[in-house]
Amino acid sequence: MTLSRLGAALVSTALASTVALSPLAAVAKPLSAPQRAMILKAVDDDAGQISDAALKIWNFAEVGYQETKSSALLQEQLKAAGFEVKAGVAGMPTAFVASYKNGKGPVIGILAEYDALPGLGQAAEPTKTPVAGRAAGHGCGHNLFGAASVGAAVAIKDWMVKNKVQGELRVYGSPAEEGGSGKVYLVRAGLFDDVDAAIHWHPGTENSAAQGVSLANISGKFRFYGASAHAAANPDKGRSALDGVEVMDVATNYLREHVPEKARIHYVVTSGGGAPNVVPDFAEVYYYVRHPDPAVVKDVWSRVEKAAQGAAIATGTTYKMEVTGGVYALLPNDTLGKVMDANLRKVGGIGWTPEETAFAKTLQKSLTSAPDLASVQKIDPYKIEMDGSGGSTDVSDISWVTPTVGLRTATFVPGSAGHSWQNVAAAGTTIGTKGAVNAAKTLALTAAELFQSPDVLKKAKAELAERRGPDFKYQAMLGDRPPALDYRKAPSAGGGSE
Repeated sequence: MTLSRLGAALVSTALASTVALSPLAAVAKPLSAPQRAMILKAVDDDAGQISDAALKIWNFAEVGYQETKSSALLQEQLKAAGFEVKAGVAGMPTAFVASYKNGKGPVIGILAEYDALPGLGQAAEPTKTPVAGRAAGHGCGHNLFGAASVGAAVAIKDWMVKNKVQGELRVYGSPAEEGGSGKVYLVRAGLFDDVDAAIHWHPGTENSAAQGVSLANISGKFRFYGASAHAAANPDKGRSALDGVEVMDVATNYLREHVPEKARIHYVVTSGGGAPNVVPDFAEVYYYVRHPDPAVVKDVWSRVEKAAQGAAIATGTTYKMEVTGGVYALLPNDTLGKVMDANLRKVGGIGWTPEETAFAKTLQKSLTSAPDLASVQKIDPYKIEMDGSGGSTDVSDISWVTPTVGLRTATFVPGSAGHSWQNVAAAGTTIGTKGAVNAAKTLALTAAELFQSPDVLKKAKAELAERRGPDFKYQAMLGDRPPALDYRKAPSAGGGSE
């Protein structure tokens, strides 16, 4: 299937508000009360280790493809629990696949993330408190994500052993979700080809197993090259690379009026020179383009490239472009979503101590709105959300090759924005780790039910096939490039990540 046909298939099936899928009768086989109690107790018994791992990774605060300590910590926990671990998979040193296999049966994958965001160094305090020497922070809570996923996997593995459950459980350590598209390389390497279902979770401000779509995106860096000169004595001899970046940005900003609805374009100048009296011979700007339809993303990205070409001509400079990331839009799976929702409701909401509530109330003073904190005790209604979120995720690529389901639990203070210092603060406290334990319980119960529900897995696959349309063939948005392992490193005139 070509990219344009892929986009048409996504719009006509995955993004339609009502999708007529073939009815297949299949209901997950519920766990017996003793088995459910066994799994929940296993997670509770492991809550200390989940919390310890989450807070250690929070303190490591390692950005994409640099998560050496974070990845090693999770790998060691899995090895100690009896998993076979393969590190450095798909060309990514901090990626891994951990496996426990017991005979022939379903293959269930659990996703684990652990990368931090640059520019968000923050103490675990309810007021803005930067940490000296710390440039990054877990503003998306991936410290909680990875720790809880591993905790869930350990509980499931023990349940499989005690109940002689056949099949294979895998944990996919996936680095660089924030712009590095780590899971894309896992998919491209075929590491999900035999997986019957992939399950994941994400930190949030509510408890919900609602399924929905995300935005496809392409991200990349435009590097301009000029000629340096004294800005006052010899300006005629200089050609400003920064001028190239600024003219490109102006042209792209005018482009915003003439792109399809729901398209998003954002950028940050990552290098613009060192001194005002030196004409900069190198400058770099980092761009994202998003839209629910990957074909639209490709088209808008090509127009952004033309803005770079025009800017180079106008300023007498040259440029190079490197695509550093690219992901599909997420395909929801209603079949798996209902299983996840039922188990989240069995786990229930989250209760905070008076100290945690006081922390949250103080933090809410910095927010534009202060929703009721009691919302963390509740479970949101289940639904399929087809309008698309404002964000993107590399989980999306997995959802096009294997049935995929996720949930959110309340690990942040209600009203907090994503990628904020407020999220970093909460993710480093028991507010965050309590939500992580709830997620681990829900993941574990869901995986256990799927292991013993082949009819549900069959129905989930049929739903996936129908949503993505006939003749689908996976083609990564970022092409065949190797992982951009240094996309978070400081740019250089020598080419940065090239």
